[in-house]
Amino acid sequence: MITRFAPSPTGLLHLGHAFSALTAWDMARAEGGVFLLRIEDIDGPRCRPEFERAIDDDLHWLGLDWPLPVMRQSERLPAYGAALARLAGIGVTYPCSCTRADIRAALTAPQEGAPGPDGPPYPGTCRGRAMASLRPGDAIRLDIARAVAITGPIAFEETGPRHPGRHTFRPDEMIAGIGDVVLARKDIATSYHLSVVVDDAAQGVTHVVRGEDLFAATPLHVLLQRLLGLPVPRYHHHRLIRDETGKRLAKRDDARAIRAYREAGETPAGLRALVGL
Repeated sequence: MITRFAPSPTGLLHLGHAFSALTAWDMARAEGGVFLLRIEDIDGPRCRPEFERAIDDDLHWLGLDWPLPVMRQSERLPAYGAALARLAGIGVTYPCSCTRADIRAALTAPQEGAPGPDGPPYPGTCRGRAMASLRPGDAIRLDIARAVAITGPIAFEETGPRHPGRHTFRPDEMIAGIGDVVLARKDIATSYHLSVVVDDAAQGVTHVVRGEDLFAATPLHVLLQRLLGLPVPRYHHHRLIRDETGKRLAKRDDARAIRAYREAGETPAGLRALVGL
């Protein structure tokens, strides 16, 4: 078993991060496996060295360790470019010049679908464009209809407590529920959805452990794995740690940062108990 924890160094880790990292660590340890740390730092302007140092300090304080060197997404842009080229080669991508305002205006029609992993499915304004028409500043989108025509139904195994078992999604469900997501952004030559599947395969991750808020993105990730010829890991989506109002914790919630608990005299065992482990 190989698990991973993949934070972005854009703020201090909070209780939700502690729960996710500890869950992945505990699962790997129970099976005599390996826990990996990966730094998702493709969002350059928001990523800061002091936050990466804090990630290292907080995780070691919790009692976790991992093999070195640590994988950093900022060093893997050629791998993401190769994946994009492969997807373009099988005809499932197209360039898109739509702004957020363009998309909002096109989505005012009441028949548009429910929110997918990136919000409401893209209305397809640029879908007819060929990759040869790619211009500077364009995003690159996945043509979901062409993609599922190649793969057929998508299936994966879930071991998390909320959705255990095998899940299968028909092509029509994928088209309606996911839409033509962005694979490479205008300012960054990749996206979370593309980079995460490429990196999980490169690191040999067998069990993806993450919050249940990402369950809806899993069919898309499995679709990309199938298109790219990558192995499909098992998925374990755990519960989220929320505040007293039921809101999911965010990095801006410094009062619940691991560092704040450390400085207040909390112990690693006490923090484990605090998140229900």
